[in-house]
Amino acid sequence: MTTRPLLRIVLAAIVAFALGLILARLFVRLREVPVPVTESATILPQPRELPPLDLVDQDGRPLPGDFLHNRWTVVFFGFTQCPDVCPTTLTTLAQMKKKLADLPAEQQPRVLLVTVDPERDTPAILKTYVTFFDPSLLGATGTLAATAQAASAFSVPFAKVPLPGGGYTMDHGAGLFVVSPAGALAAYSSPPLDATVLARDFRKVVQYFEASQR
Repeated sequence: MTTRPLLRIVLAAIVAFALGLILARLFVRLREVPVPVTESATILPQPRELPPLDLVDQDGRPLPGDFLHNRWTVVFFGFTQCPDVCPTTLTTLAQMKKKLADLPAEQQPRVLLVTVDPERDTPAILKTYVTFFDPSLLGATGTLAATAQAASAFSVPFAKVPLPGGGYTMDHGAGLFVVSPAGALAAYSSPPLDATVLARDFRKVVQYFEASQR
């Protein structure tokens, strides 16, 4: 075989390869699923991967490194001595879970409260608190450093606020975060929160991400 025919074959192969890449990209674009319109939630078309949480659960056991994987999880940051926002939010989340009870088990969300007051919120105190609203609710606590790391991963601000006469309370972000089974932040909702709206939006989030993976 002479050099010229060989060169033609190589060039043809390169052109075919390039054309294949172009067609493949076009095919992927055609398969892209449009982001659904939600009532309250903001969906992240490109979910943000989250690091493992270096926390312990309400039974004092370390959260597994893959805790945020393999299940849908709704995460909320708060604390047990919160006078209003936290109990209201947990009540709403318990109502939301009931409205999603018809979903397959693998689509039903876990609800996790991460305390921003680990100095006072021991695992035992957390367990009593979260299960008051719903026996299936989960709580997590840890060191101050681990709490700050978890809050930073979700971009949640929090701060200790001294009270007149002694003691303190906590200021913190009150958003809800939907984590996909891939362990990535898929959507978030900000107050005001409504159980019916949250449930409708959650269904859309699940449908969107499952359709995107097909």
